[in-house]
Amino acid sequence: MLLLRCPLPLLLLLLPLGSRPQKLPTRDEELFQMQIRDKAFFHDSSVIPDGAEISSYLFRDTPKRYFFVVEEDNTPLAVTVTPCDAPLEWKLSVQELPEEASGEGSGDPEPLEQQKQQITNEEGTELFSYKGNDVEYFVSSSSPSGLYQLDLLSTEKDTHFKVYATTTPESDQPYPELPYDPRIDVTSLGRTTVTLAWKPSPTASLLQQPIQYCIVINKEHNFKSLCAVEAKLSSDDAFMMAPKPGLDFSPFDFAHFGFPADSNSGKERGFLKSSKFGRQTSPKPRVDLHRVCIGNKNIFTVSDLKPDTQYYFDMFAVNTNTNMSTAYVGTFARTKEEAKQKTVELKDGKVTDVFIKRKGAKFLRFAPVSSHQKVTFSVHSCLDAVQIQVRRDGKLLLSQSVEGVRQFQLRGKAKAKYLIRLKGSKKGASMLKILATTRPNKQSFPSLPEDTRIKAFDKLRTCSSVTVAWLGTQERNKFCIYKREVDDNYNEEQKKREQNQCLGPDTRKKSEKVLCKYFHSQNIQKAVTTETIRGLQPGKSYLLDVYVIGHGGHSVKYQSKLVKTRKFC
Repeated sequence: MLLLRCPLPLLLLLLPLGSRPQKLPTRDEELFQMQIRDKAFFHDSSVIPDGAEISSYLFRDTPKRYFFVVEEDNTPLAVTVTPCDAPLEWKLSVQELPEEASGEGSGDPEPLEQQKQQITNEEGTELFSYKGNDVEYFVSSSSPSGLYQLDLLSTEKDTHFKVYATTTPESDQPYPELPYDPRIDVTSLGRTTVTLAWKPSPTASLLQQPIQYCIVINKEHNFKSLCAVEAKLSSDDAFMMAPKPGLDFSPFDFAHFGFPADSNSGKERGFLKSSKFGRQTSPKPRVDLHRVCIGNKNIFTVSDLKPDTQYYFDMFAVNTNTNMSTAYVGTFARTKEEAKQKTVELKDGKVTDVFIKRKGAKFLRFAPVSSHQKVTFSVHSCLDAVQIQVRRDGKLLLSQSVEGVRQFQLRGKAKAKYLIRLKGSKKGASMLKILATTRPNKQSFPSLPEDTRIKAFDKLRTCSSVTVAWLGTQERNKFCIYKREVDDNYNEEQKKREQNQCLGPDTRKKSEKVLCKYFHSQNIQKAVTTETIRGLQPGKSYLLDVYVIGHGGHSVKYQSKLVKTRKFC
Protein backbone atom coordinates (compact mmCIF):
# COMPACT_ATOMS: atom_id res chain seq x y z
CA MET A 1 0.00 0.00 0.00
CA LEU A 2 1.05 3.60 -0.31
CA LEU A 3 2.17 5.07 2.98
CA LEU A 4 1.66 8.81 2.68
CA ARG A 5 4.53 10.39 4.59
CA CYS A 6 6.56 13.60 4.51
CA PRO A 7 10.23 12.56 4.51
CA LEU A 8 11.70 15.56 2.63
CA PRO A 9 13.11 18.89 3.82
CA LEU A 10 10.61 20.83 1.72
CA LEU A 11 7.75 18.97 3.39
CA LEU A 12 8.99 20.20 6.76
CA LEU A 13 7.51 23.54 5.67
CA LEU A 14 4.12 21.94 6.05
CA LEU A 15 4.71 20.96 9.70
CA PRO A 16 3.98 23.48 12.49
CA LEU A 17 7.09 24.31 14.47
CA GLY A 18 7.44 22.19 17.60
CA SER A 19 4.86 19.61 16.48
CA ARG A 20 5.32 15.89 16.26
CA PRO A 21 6.08 14.42 12.77
CA GLN A 22 2.93 14.45 10.63
CA LYS A 23 1.18 11.12 10.10
CA LEU A 24 -0.66 11.17 6.77
CA PRO A 25 -3.43 8.67 6.01
CA THR A 26 -3.05 5.33 4.30
CA ARG A 27 -5.75 3.47 2.40
CA ASP A 28 -6.45 1.44 5.58
CA GLU A 29 -7.56 4.43 7.64
CA GLU A 30 -11.21 5.37 8.00
CA LEU A 31 -10.56 9.07 7.52
CA PHE A 32 -8.94 8.60 4.13
CA GLN A 33 -12.11 9.00 2.04
CA MET A 34 -13.13 12.08 3.99
CA GLN A 35 -9.69 13.64 3.46
CA ILE A 36 -9.70 12.74 -0.23
CA ARG A 37 -12.92 14.70 -0.61
CA ASP A 38 -11.21 17.64 1.09
CA LYS A 39 -8.88 18.46 -1.82
CA ALA A 40 -7.12 21.19 0.19
CA PHE A 41 -5.58 18.42 2.32
CA PHE A 42 -3.24 17.52 -0.55
CA HIS A 43 -2.87 20.83 -2.38
CA ASP A 44 -0.13 22.05 -0.07
CA SER A 45 1.58 18.68 0.03
CA SER A 46 4.24 17.00 -2.08
CA VAL A 47 2.77 13.64 -1.09
CA ILE A 48 0.72 11.70 -3.62
CA PRO A 49 -2.41 10.13 -2.08
CA ASP A 50 -3.30 6.56 -2.94
CA GLY A 51 -6.25 6.36 -5.36
CA ALA A 52 -6.99 10.06 -5.89
CA GLU A 53 -6.15 12.36 -8.79
CA ILE A 54 -4.38 15.59 -7.81
CA SER A 55 -4.08 18.77 -9.89
CA SER A 56 -1.10 21.07 -9.57
CA TYR A 57 0.95 23.76 -11.28
CA LEU A 58 4.48 23.97 -12.66
CA PHE A 59 6.48 27.12 -13.25
CA ARG A 60 8.66 26.99 -16.35
CA ASP A 61 12.13 25.48 -15.77
CA THR A 62 11.31 24.89 -12.10
CA PRO A 63 11.21 21.15 -11.26
CA LYS A 64 8.71 19.73 -8.83
CA ARG A 65 9.00 16.46 -6.90
CA TYR A 66 6.33 14.23 -5.37
CA PHE A 67 6.76 11.24 -3.05
CA PHE A 68 4.95 8.15 -1.93
CA VAL A 69 5.97 5.02 0.00
CA VAL A 70 5.26 1.41 -0.93
CA GLU A 71 5.78 -0.66 2.25
CA GLU A 72 5.52 -4.19 0.88
CA ASP A 73 7.26 -5.98 -1.98
CA ASN A 74 5.25 -7.33 -4.94
CA THR A 75 2.67 -4.54 -4.66
CA PRO A 76 0.74 -3.58 -7.85
CA LEU A 77 1.37 0.02 -8.83
CA ALA A 78 -0.02 2.40 -11.48
CA VAL A 79 0.98 6.03 -11.99
CA THR A 80 -0.70 8.32 -14.56
CA VAL A 81 0.57 11.79 -15.49
CA THR A 82 -1.67 14.10 -17.56
CA PRO A 83 -0.07 17.21 -19.11
CA CYS A 84 -2.57 20.02 -19.67
CA ASP A 85 -1.35 22.88 -21.85
CA ALA A 86 2.38 22.14 -22.30
CA PRO A 87 4.66 19.09 -22.76
CA LEU A 88 6.19 17.68 -19.58
CA GLU A 89 9.38 15.84 -18.72
CA TRP A 90 8.79 13.40 -15.89
CA LYS A 91 10.69 10.58 -14.22
CA LEU A 92 9.70 7.92 -11.69
CA SER A 93 12.42 6.45 -9.47
CA VAL A 94 12.61 4.36 -6.29
CA GLN A 95 15.08 3.95 -3.46
CA GLU A 96 15.13 1.64 -0.51
CA LEU A 97 13.30 2.70 2.61
CA PRO A 98 15.53 3.73 5.54
CA GLU A 99 15.60 1.06 8.23
CA GLU A 100 13.85 3.43 10.66
CA ALA A 101 10.89 3.98 8.33
CA SER A 102 7.58 2.62 9.54
CA GLY A 103 3.90 3.26 9.17
CA GLU A 104 3.61 4.90 12.60
CA GLY A 105 4.72 8.37 13.63
CA SER A 106 7.36 7.72 16.35
CA GLY A 107 7.19 11.16 17.93
CA ASP A 108 11.01 11.33 17.84
CA PRO A 109 12.38 13.76 15.24
CA GLU A 110 15.78 12.04 15.02
CA PRO A 111 14.72 9.16 12.73
CA LEU A 112 13.10 11.69 10.38
CA GLU A 113 16.36 13.62 10.22
CA GLN A 114 18.21 10.40 9.45
CA GLN A 115 15.70 9.60 6.69
CA LYS A 116 16.29 13.06 5.26
CA GLN A 117 20.05 12.50 5.14
CA GLN A 118 19.74 9.09 3.48
CA ILE A 119 17.18 10.30 0.92
CA THR A 120 19.25 13.34 0.04
CA ASN A 121 22.40 11.33 -0.49
CA GLU A 122 20.88 8.56 -2.58
CA GLU A 123 19.86 9.01 -6.21
CA GLY A 124 17.54 6.03 -6.47
CA THR A 125 16.83 3.66 -9.35
CA GLU A 126 15.01 5.10 -12.36
CA LEU A 127 11.93 3.06 -13.29
CA PHE A 128 10.41 5.11 -16.07
CA SER A 129 10.82 8.45 -17.84
CA TYR A 130 8.83 10.32 -20.49
CA LYS A 131 8.95 13.60 -22.39
CA GLY A 132 5.93 14.91 -24.33
CA ASN A 133 2.31 15.98 -24.03
CA ASP A 134 0.61 12.55 -24.14
CA VAL A 135 -1.23 11.10 -21.16
CA GLU A 136 1.38 8.52 -20.12
CA TYR A 137 1.24 5.60 -17.69
CA PHE A 138 3.61 3.53 -15.57
CA VAL A 139 2.02 0.20 -14.65
CA SER A 140 3.60 -2.67 -12.72
CA SER A 141 1.90 -5.75 -11.37
CA SER A 142 4.71 -6.32 -8.85
CA SER A 143 6.60 -3.31 -7.50
CA PRO A 144 9.30 -3.40 -4.82
CA SER A 145 8.86 -1.63 -1.51
CA GLY A 146 10.61 1.69 -1.20
CA LEU A 147 10.35 5.42 -1.37
CA TYR A 148 9.09 6.48 -4.84
CA GLN A 149 9.93 9.87 -6.32
CA LEU A 150 8.08 11.52 -9.20
CA ASP A 151 10.04 14.45 -10.74
CA LEU A 152 8.29 16.79 -13.17
CA LEU A 153 9.58 19.67 -15.31
CA SER A 154 8.06 22.02 -17.91
CA THR A 155 10.59 23.74 -20.20
CA GLU A 156 8.09 25.56 -22.44
CA LYS A 157 5.90 27.58 -20.09
CA ASP A 158 4.03 27.64 -16.78
CA THR A 159 1.47 24.88 -16.92
CA HIS A 160 -1.10 22.77 -15.10
CA PHE A 161 -0.93 18.99 -14.84
CA LYS A 162 -2.64 16.07 -13.10
CA VAL A 163 -1.20 13.00 -11.32
CA TYR A 164 -2.92 9.81 -10.25
CA ALA A 165 -1.29 6.90 -8.38
CA THR A 166 -2.80 3.73 -6.95
CA THR A 167 -1.74 0.39 -5.44
CA THR A 168 -5.08 -1.19 -6.39
CA PRO A 169 -5.32 -0.54 -10.14
CA GLU A 170 -7.51 -3.56 -10.85
CA SER A 171 -10.31 -2.52 -8.50
CA ASP A 172 -10.05 1.27 -8.79
CA GLN A 173 -10.43 1.85 -12.56
CA PRO A 174 -11.28 5.56 -12.20
CA TYR A 175 -10.58 6.28 -15.87
CA PRO A 176 -13.18 5.05 -18.38
CA GLU A 177 -11.92 2.17 -20.50
CA LEU A 178 -11.67 2.63 -24.26
CA PRO A 179 -13.28 0.15 -26.69
CA TYR A 180 -11.11 -2.14 -28.84
CA ASP A 181 -11.48 0.42 -31.65
CA PRO A 182 -11.13 3.86 -30.02
CA ARG A 183 -11.43 5.86 -33.24
CA ILE A 184 -14.12 8.42 -34.06
CA ASP A 185 -15.82 7.76 -37.39
CA VAL A 186 -17.14 10.50 -39.68
CA THR A 187 -20.35 8.94 -40.99
CA SER A 188 -21.79 11.95 -42.84
CA LEU A 189 -20.31 15.15 -44.23
CA GLY A 190 -22.18 18.23 -45.44
CA ARG A 191 -21.49 21.89 -46.09
CA THR A 192 -22.38 22.93 -42.53
CA THR A 193 -22.73 19.59 -40.67
CA VAL A 194 -20.56 16.62 -39.70
CA THR A 195 -22.00 13.44 -38.15
CA LEU A 196 -19.72 11.48 -35.79
CA ALA A 197 -20.07 7.97 -34.39
CA TRP A 198 -17.94 5.97 -31.95
CA LYS A 199 -18.04 2.68 -30.05
CA PRO A 200 -19.23 2.90 -26.43
CA SER A 201 -16.83 2.59 -23.52
CA PRO A 202 -16.86 -0.88 -21.88
CA THR A 203 -16.99 0.96 -18.55
CA ALA A 204 -20.55 1.92 -19.46
CA SER A 205 -21.67 -1.12 -21.47
CA LEU A 206 -20.13 -3.88 -19.29
CA LEU A 207 -19.40 -2.38 -15.87
CA GLN A 208 -22.60 -0.27 -15.88
CA GLN A 209 -20.80 2.79 -14.54
CA PRO A 210 -22.18 6.26 -15.34
CA ILE A 211 -20.37 7.54 -18.44
CA GLN A 212 -21.09 10.64 -20.49
CA TYR A 213 -19.39 11.66 -23.72
CA CYS A 214 -18.05 15.16 -24.36
CA ILE A 215 -17.22 16.38 -27.88
CA VAL A 216 -14.69 19.14 -28.55
CA ILE A 217 -14.62 20.99 -31.90
CA ASN A 218 -11.94 23.43 -33.03
CA LYS A 219 -9.99 24.51 -36.15
CA GLU A 220 -6.41 24.14 -34.86
CA HIS A 221 -5.50 20.61 -33.72
CA ASN A 222 -6.62 17.55 -31.79
CA PHE A 223 -6.40 17.43 -28.01
CA LYS A 224 -5.01 14.52 -26.01
CA SER A 225 -6.84 15.19 -22.74
CA LEU A 226 -9.86 17.03 -21.42
CA CYS A 227 -7.44 18.83 -19.12
CA ALA A 228 -5.75 20.30 -22.22
CA VAL A 229 -9.13 21.47 -23.52
CA GLU A 230 -9.97 23.20 -20.24
CA ALA A 231 -6.56 24.88 -20.22
CA LYS A 232 -7.11 26.13 -23.78
CA LEU A 233 -10.55 27.50 -22.96
CA SER A 234 -9.08 29.59 -20.15
CA SER A 235 -5.68 30.19 -21.78
CA ASP A 236 -3.73 33.17 -20.57
CA ASP A 237 0.02 33.07 -19.98
CA ALA A 238 -0.07 35.98 -17.54
CA PHE A 239 1.84 35.21 -14.35
CA MET A 240 -0.99 36.72 -12.34
CA MET A 241 -3.12 33.78 -13.48
CA ALA A 242 -0.88 31.37 -11.54
CA PRO A 243 -2.66 29.60 -8.66
CA LYS A 244 -2.88 31.32 -5.30
CA PRO A 245 -0.66 29.93 -2.56
CA GLY A 246 -2.49 27.65 -0.22
CA LEU A 247 -4.74 26.34 -2.99
CA ASP A 248 -2.80 24.82 -5.87
CA PHE A 249 0.86 24.78 -4.85
CA SER A 250 2.86 24.78 -1.68
CA PRO A 251 4.58 27.70 0.08
CA PHE A 252 7.84 26.14 -1.09
CA ASP A 253 7.09 27.45 -4.59
CA PHE A 254 7.09 31.03 -3.29
CA ALA A 255 10.20 30.50 -1.20
CA HIS A 256 11.98 29.14 -4.25
CA PHE A 257 10.97 32.21 -6.24
CA GLY A 258 12.19 34.56 -3.51
CA PHE A 259 8.78 35.25 -1.98
CA PRO A 260 8.06 34.83 1.75
CA ALA A 261 6.09 31.67 2.51
CA ASP A 262 3.66 33.32 4.89
CA SER A 263 -0.10 33.02 4.95
CA ASN A 264 -0.62 36.57 3.69
CA SER A 265 1.27 36.11 0.45
CA GLY A 266 -1.84 34.94 -1.39
CA LYS A 267 -3.92 37.90 -0.20
CA GLU A 268 -1.62 40.52 -1.67
CA ARG A 269 -2.60 40.63 -5.34
CA GLY A 270 -0.06 43.38 -5.94
CA PHE A 271 3.01 41.56 -4.62
CA LEU A 272 4.23 40.70 -8.11
CA LYS A 273 4.56 44.33 -9.15
CA SER A 274 7.78 44.85 -7.21
CA SER A 275 9.25 41.50 -8.17
CA LYS A 276 11.50 40.83 -11.11
CA PHE A 277 9.42 37.75 -11.78
CA GLY A 278 6.25 39.72 -12.62
CA ARG A 279 5.43 39.86 -16.34
CA GLN A 280 3.26 42.37 -18.16
CA THR A 281 1.11 40.45 -20.58
CA SER A 282 -2.09 41.17 -22.41
CA PRO A 283 -4.93 38.63 -22.46
CA LYS A 284 -5.11 36.33 -25.47
CA PRO A 285 -8.06 36.59 -27.82
CA ARG A 286 -10.88 34.15 -27.17
CA VAL A 287 -10.16 30.80 -28.79
CA ASP A 288 -12.55 29.33 -31.34
CA LEU A 289 -13.17 26.10 -29.45
CA HIS A 290 -16.45 24.49 -28.48
CA ARG A 291 -17.22 21.71 -26.01
CA VAL A 292 -20.56 19.93 -25.67
CA CYS A 293 -21.45 16.98 -23.44
CA ILE A 294 -24.20 14.77 -24.87
CA GLY A 295 -24.89 12.12 -22.24
CA ASN A 296 -24.40 8.46 -23.18
CA LYS A 297 -25.27 8.70 -26.90
CA ASN A 298 -22.62 7.36 -29.31
CA ILE A 299 -23.68 9.29 -32.42
CA PHE A 300 -23.90 13.04 -32.80
CA THR A 301 -24.28 15.62 -35.57
CA VAL A 302 -22.28 18.83 -35.26
CA SER A 303 -24.10 21.69 -37.01
CA ASP A 304 -23.62 25.39 -37.84
CA LEU A 305 -20.16 24.81 -39.30
CA LYS A 306 -18.63 26.85 -42.12
CA PRO A 307 -18.40 25.40 -45.65
CA ASP A 308 -15.01 24.32 -47.00
CA THR A 309 -13.40 24.52 -43.54
CA GLN A 310 -11.27 21.91 -41.74
CA TYR A 311 -12.37 21.03 -38.21
CA TYR A 312 -10.78 18.79 -35.56
CA PHE A 313 -13.04 16.58 -33.45
CA ASP A 314 -12.15 14.98 -30.10
CA MET A 315 -14.24 12.69 -27.95
CA PHE A 316 -13.80 12.15 -24.20
CA ALA A 317 -15.49 9.51 -22.07
CA VAL A 318 -16.08 10.99 -18.61
CA ASN A 319 -16.82 8.93 -15.52
CA THR A 320 -19.39 11.13 -13.77
CA ASN A 321 -18.65 9.46 -10.41
CA THR A 322 -14.93 10.30 -10.43
CA ASN A 323 -15.01 13.18 -12.98
CA MET A 324 -11.99 11.54 -14.63
CA SER A 325 -11.82 11.13 -18.40
CA THR A 326 -10.20 9.18 -21.22
CA ALA A 327 -9.63 10.47 -24.75
CA TYR A 328 -10.71 8.60 -27.86
CA VAL A 329 -8.47 8.89 -30.93
CA GLY A 330 -9.40 12.26 -32.43
CA THR A 331 -10.21 12.86 -36.07
CA PHE A 332 -10.58 15.75 -38.50
CA ALA A 333 -12.72 16.53 -41.53
CA ARG A 334 -13.26 19.31 -44.05
CA THR A 335 -16.81 20.41 -44.69
CA LYS A 336 -18.00 20.44 -48.28
CA GLU A 337 -17.68 23.51 -50.46
CA GLU A 338 -20.66 25.67 -51.23
CA ALA A 339 -22.39 24.54 -54.39
CA LYS A 340 -20.79 26.04 -57.46
CA GLN A 341 -23.05 28.75 -58.72
CA LYS A 342 -23.48 29.83 -62.29
CA THR A 343 -21.88 33.22 -62.90
CA VAL A 344 -24.13 35.73 -64.65
CA GLU A 345 -22.46 37.84 -67.34
CA LEU A 346 -23.25 41.56 -67.17
CA LYS A 347 -23.44 43.57 -70.38
CA ASP A 348 -22.18 47.13 -70.49
CA GLY A 349 -25.03 49.58 -69.86
CA LYS A 350 -27.77 46.95 -69.53
CA VAL A 351 -29.84 46.50 -66.35
CA THR A 352 -29.92 42.92 -65.00
CA ASP A 353 -32.57 41.61 -62.58
CA VAL A 354 -31.22 39.37 -59.77
CA PHE A 355 -33.13 37.13 -57.33
CA ILE A 356 -31.36 35.75 -54.24
CA LYS A 357 -32.73 33.16 -51.83
CA ARG A 358 -32.75 33.88 -48.08
CA LYS A 359 -29.14 33.86 -46.84
CA GLY A 360 -28.07 32.97 -50.36
CA ALA A 361 -25.54 34.54 -52.73
CA LYS A 362 -25.18 35.22 -56.46
CA PHE A 363 -22.06 35.81 -58.55
CA LEU A 364 -21.89 38.12 -61.56
CA ARG A 365 -19.05 38.87 -63.95
CA PHE A 366 -18.32 42.05 -65.87
CA ALA A 367 -15.62 42.03 -68.56
CA PRO A 368 -15.49 45.32 -70.53
CA VAL A 369 -14.54 44.78 -74.18
CA SER A 370 -12.59 48.04 -74.44
CA SER A 371 -10.07 49.89 -72.30
CA HIS A 372 -11.65 52.17 -69.72
CA GLN A 373 -10.64 54.68 -67.08
CA LYS A 374 -13.62 54.18 -64.80
CA VAL A 375 -16.36 51.63 -64.25
CA THR A 376 -19.68 52.42 -62.58
CA PHE A 377 -21.89 49.94 -60.72
CA SER A 378 -25.47 51.01 -59.99
CA VAL A 379 -27.45 48.81 -57.59
CA HIS A 380 -31.15 49.07 -56.78
CA SER A 381 -32.15 46.86 -53.83
CA CYS A 382 -35.89 46.22 -54.11
CA LEU A 383 -36.52 44.93 -50.57
CA ASP A 384 -34.10 44.65 -47.65
CA ALA A 385 -30.44 45.61 -47.71
CA VAL A 386 -28.03 43.39 -49.66
CA GLN A 387 -24.27 43.04 -49.40
CA ILE A 388 -22.15 43.72 -52.50
CA GLN A 389 -18.49 42.83 -53.03
CA VAL A 390 -16.53 43.74 -56.16
CA ARG A 391 -13.16 42.22 -57.03
CA ARG A 392 -10.97 43.22 -59.93
CA ASP A 393 -8.70 40.40 -61.07
CA GLY A 394 -9.00 38.87 -57.60
CA LYS A 395 -8.32 42.06 -55.63
CA LEU A 396 -11.14 43.30 -53.38
CA LEU A 397 -12.16 46.84 -54.37
CA LEU A 398 -15.53 47.25 -52.70
CA SER A 399 -17.57 45.74 -49.85
CA GLN A 400 -20.77 47.61 -48.96
CA SER A 401 -24.30 47.15 -47.71
CA VAL A 402 -26.86 48.56 -50.16
CA GLU A 403 -30.37 49.72 -49.35
CA GLY A 404 -32.44 51.48 -52.00
CA VAL A 405 -30.37 52.89 -54.89
CA ARG A 406 -26.57 53.19 -54.65
CA GLN A 407 -23.94 54.01 -57.24
CA PHE A 408 -20.24 53.08 -57.01
CA GLN A 409 -17.53 54.41 -59.33
CA LEU A 410 -14.25 52.50 -59.41
CA ARG A 411 -10.98 53.14 -61.20
CA GLY A 412 -10.64 51.08 -64.35
CA LYS A 413 -7.80 48.99 -65.71
CA ALA A 414 -7.09 47.69 -69.22
CA LYS A 415 -8.40 44.17 -69.87
CA ALA A 416 -9.65 43.95 -66.29
CA LYS A 417 -12.35 41.48 -65.25
CA TYR A 418 -14.71 42.22 -62.37
CA LEU A 419 -16.35 39.60 -60.14
CA ILE A 420 -19.41 40.78 -58.21
CA ARG A 421 -20.72 38.82 -55.21
CA LEU A 422 -24.22 39.67 -53.96
CA LYS A 423 -25.31 38.28 -50.59
CA GLY A 424 -28.98 38.27 -49.63
CA SER A 425 -30.75 39.21 -46.43
CA LYS A 426 -31.21 36.89 -43.45
CA LYS A 427 -34.84 38.00 -43.18
CA GLY A 428 -36.03 36.68 -46.51
CA ALA A 429 -35.46 36.52 -50.26
CA SER A 430 -33.84 39.52 -51.95
CA MET A 431 -34.48 41.15 -55.31
CA LEU A 432 -32.37 43.79 -56.95
CA LYS A 433 -31.43 45.42 -60.23
CA ILE A 434 -27.79 46.01 -61.16
CA LEU A 435 -26.15 47.93 -63.98
CA ALA A 436 -22.44 48.02 -64.86
CA THR A 437 -21.01 50.47 -67.39
CA THR A 438 -17.75 52.04 -68.52
CA ARG A 439 -19.66 55.07 -69.89
CA PRO A 440 -20.10 57.58 -67.06
CA ASN A 441 -23.08 59.30 -68.73
CA LYS A 442 -25.00 56.06 -69.12
CA GLN A 443 -27.26 56.19 -66.04
CA SER A 444 -30.41 54.07 -66.12
CA PHE A 445 -31.48 54.61 -62.52
CA PRO A 446 -32.82 58.00 -61.45
CA SER A 447 -31.05 59.92 -58.71
CA LEU A 448 -32.78 59.91 -55.32
CA PRO A 449 -32.70 62.19 -52.29
CA GLU A 450 -31.40 60.78 -49.03
CA ASP A 451 -34.92 60.87 -47.56
CA THR A 452 -37.52 59.04 -49.66
CA ARG A 453 -40.43 59.42 -47.26
CA ILE A 454 -43.77 61.05 -48.23
CA LYS A 455 -45.01 63.65 -45.73
CA ALA A 456 -48.75 64.21 -45.17
CA PHE A 457 -50.06 67.48 -43.72
CA ASP A 458 -52.66 66.65 -41.07
CA LYS A 459 -54.09 70.20 -40.87
CA LEU A 460 -54.76 70.20 -44.63
CA ARG A 461 -56.81 66.99 -44.53
CA THR A 462 -60.46 67.28 -45.61
CA CYS A 463 -63.27 64.81 -46.16
CA SER A 464 -62.31 64.50 -49.86
CA SER A 465 -58.61 65.40 -50.11
CA VAL A 466 -55.15 65.08 -48.56
CA THR A 467 -52.02 67.15 -49.20
CA VAL A 468 -48.58 65.52 -49.33
CA ALA A 469 -44.99 66.55 -50.08
CA TRP A 470 -41.73 64.76 -51.03
CA LEU A 471 -38.14 65.66 -51.82
CA GLY A 472 -36.58 65.78 -55.27
CA THR A 473 -33.03 66.31 -56.58
CA GLN A 474 -31.09 68.69 -58.83
CA GLU A 475 -31.68 66.28 -61.74
CA ARG A 476 -34.89 66.76 -63.71
CA ASN A 477 -36.98 63.62 -63.32
CA LYS A 478 -40.55 62.52 -63.91
CA PHE A 479 -42.64 61.83 -60.78
CA CYS A 480 -45.90 59.88 -60.81
CA ILE A 481 -48.23 59.55 -57.81
CA TYR A 482 -50.72 56.70 -57.32
CA LYS A 483 -53.43 56.04 -54.71
CA ARG A 484 -55.17 52.87 -53.57
CA GLU A 485 -58.03 52.55 -51.09
CA VAL A 486 -57.31 50.06 -48.28
CA ASP A 487 -59.24 48.68 -45.30
CA ASP A 488 -59.23 50.49 -41.98
CA ASN A 489 -57.30 47.59 -40.39
CA TYR A 490 -54.49 47.93 -42.92
CA ASN A 491 -51.30 48.24 -40.85
CA GLU A 492 -47.58 48.94 -41.15
CA GLU A 493 -46.73 45.22 -41.36
CA GLN A 494 -48.90 44.81 -44.46
CA LYS A 495 -47.40 47.95 -45.93
CA LYS A 496 -43.89 46.60 -45.34
CA ARG A 497 -44.69 43.41 -47.25
CA GLU A 498 -45.66 45.52 -50.28
CA GLN A 499 -42.51 47.65 -50.21
CA ASN A 500 -40.97 46.26 -53.38
CA GLN A 501 -39.27 49.37 -54.74
CA CYS A 502 -38.57 47.73 -58.08
CA LEU A 503 -42.23 47.39 -59.05
CA GLY A 504 -42.95 50.27 -61.43
CA PRO A 505 -46.08 52.18 -62.45
CA ASP A 506 -46.69 49.61 -65.19
CA THR A 507 -47.86 47.17 -62.46
CA ARG A 508 -50.57 49.58 -61.24
CA LYS A 509 -54.17 49.97 -62.41
CA LYS A 510 -54.89 53.03 -64.53
CA SER A 511 -57.67 54.02 -62.13
CA GLU A 512 -55.09 54.36 -59.31
CA LYS A 513 -53.03 56.98 -61.16
CA VAL A 514 -53.38 60.53 -59.80
CA LEU A 515 -50.93 62.48 -61.98
CA CYS A 516 -47.37 62.68 -63.37
CA LYS A 517 -45.14 65.77 -63.43
CA TYR A 518 -41.52 66.79 -63.97
CA PHE A 519 -39.68 68.44 -61.15
CA HIS A 520 -36.15 69.50 -60.06
CA SER A 521 -34.35 72.40 -58.35
CA GLN A 522 -30.75 73.60 -58.65
CA ASN A 523 -30.97 74.59 -54.97
CA ILE A 524 -31.09 71.27 -53.18
CA GLN A 525 -32.58 72.96 -50.10
CA LYS A 526 -35.63 73.94 -52.17
CA ALA A 527 -36.04 70.62 -53.97
CA VAL A 528 -39.46 69.98 -52.41
CA THR A 529 -42.77 69.54 -54.17
CA THR A 530 -46.32 69.32 -52.83
CA GLU A 531 -49.49 67.86 -54.30
CA THR A 532 -53.14 67.76 -53.23
CA ILE A 533 -54.98 64.55 -54.06
CA ARG A 534 -58.71 65.18 -54.50
CA GLY A 535 -61.83 63.11 -55.13
CA LEU A 536 -61.43 60.90 -52.06
CA GLN A 537 -64.23 59.45 -49.89
CA PRO A 538 -64.86 60.70 -46.32
CA GLY A 539 -63.41 58.59 -43.48
CA LYS A 540 -61.50 56.26 -45.86
CA SER A 541 -57.86 55.04 -45.75
CA TYR A 542 -55.59 55.29 -48.80
CA LEU A 543 -52.09 54.07 -49.60
CA LEU A 544 -50.09 56.64 -51.58
CA ASP A 545 -47.06 55.83 -53.74
CA VAL A 546 -44.66 58.15 -55.55
CA TYR A 547 -42.51 56.81 -58.41
CA VAL A 548 -39.51 58.64 -59.84
CA ILE A 549 -38.70 57.60 -63.42
CA GLY A 550 -35.19 57.97 -64.85
CA HIS A 551 -34.07 58.77 -68.38
CA GLY A 552 -33.65 55.09 -69.16
CA GLY A 553 -37.25 54.37 -68.19
CA HIS A 554 -36.41 52.60 -64.91
CA SER A 555 -38.38 53.70 -61.88
CA VAL A 556 -37.82 53.75 -58.14
CA LYS A 557 -40.67 53.87 -55.63
CA TYR A 558 -40.56 56.15 -52.58
CA GLN A 559 -41.69 54.78 -49.22
CA SER A 560 -45.46 54.23 -49.23
CA LYS A 561 -47.62 56.53 -47.11
CA LEU A 562 -50.87 55.57 -45.39
CA VAL A 563 -53.35 58.47 -45.09
CA LYS A 564 -56.99 58.83 -43.99
CA THR A 565 -59.55 61.48 -44.90
CA ARG A 566 -61.66 63.19 -42.29
CA LYS A 567 -65.01 61.52 -41.55
CA PHE A 568 -66.87 64.74 -40.72
CA CYS A 569 -66.27 68.17 -42.22
